[in-house]
Amino acid sequence: MVSQEQRRRQLAREKFLRQQQRRTDARRKSRTRNAVIASALGVVLVGSLGLYTAGAFDGDDGKSNAGAEVTPSATPTSKVPDPCEKAAAGKVETMSWKKEPAMTIDKSADYTMKLDTTCGEIDIALKASAAPHTVNSFNFLAGKGYFDHTNCHRLVDSGIYVLQCGDPTGTGSGGPGYTIPDENLKDKSVKDDVYPAGTVAMANQYNAQTGEGRDSGGSQFFLVYQDSPLPADYTPFGTVSEAGMKVLKKLAAAGAQAADPTTGNTAPNATVVINKATVTES
Repeated sequence: MVSQEQRRRQLAREKFLRQQQRRTDARRKSRTRNAVIASALGVVLVGSLGLYTAGAFDGDDGKSNAGAEVTPSATPTSKVPDPCEKAAAGKVETMSWKKEPAMTIDKSADYTMKLDTTCGEIDIALKASAAPHTVNSFNFLAGKGYFDHTNCHRLVDSGIYVLQCGDPTGTGSGGPGYTIPDENLKDKSVKDDVYPAGTVAMANQYNAQTGEGRDSGGSQFFLVYQDSPLPADYTPFGTVSEAGMKVLKKLAAAGAQAADPTTGNTAPNATVVINKATVTES
């Protein structure tokens, strides 16, 4: 006959095993979720190093965006007033270069990138010493007017919370023709695979499952408007100012559209256009 104490111990063991199984299942789901949402930041870079995995990228023809099939769908938002203004007059200039620009920045200096957008000004303190190649590239591209009149083509408001910009084609497949190396992947601000609100980081072609696609950043970047669970695979190179965060949250509150069947992009409902981007040394 089983005593009450033995029965109590048995029930405690069974409860412990159930808890362990739930934790194991939760970790498995978390890994799967992070792999899926991370792929949402993948890009096809025009003029890049080529295909990393068979069928994963469509090359230079811009047919689709890397990770389009696994991009988390944004929750379609009911029609709300557009919080942004009409874009400034002008058009996107088509530009491309064969190689990364020569280093011209002072790695020990402080730099700020200002995005004059239709939704307001977004100031970003750049991390020149930690990510010199990235900051140097943005200094070069902004100086050429590469980002001027471009729209931010993707807003993700489920799983991760980011606004993605920097593609003159507006499709998620554009780039400057060259790639830059990954940098600052051990930034202390990125803890436990969470990119905190205010982080500005590079999109890239890295595939965590195959380990291919390192050093594939181009011009596309994302701004985190709410803490987002992402593996530390994306170069963090800047921090949005407090005033800039208000702008981000304002446009994010308008929500995102359903995923485009061709590109997989979930465009913001707000008309987010970078009228002009400038990088200045403090």
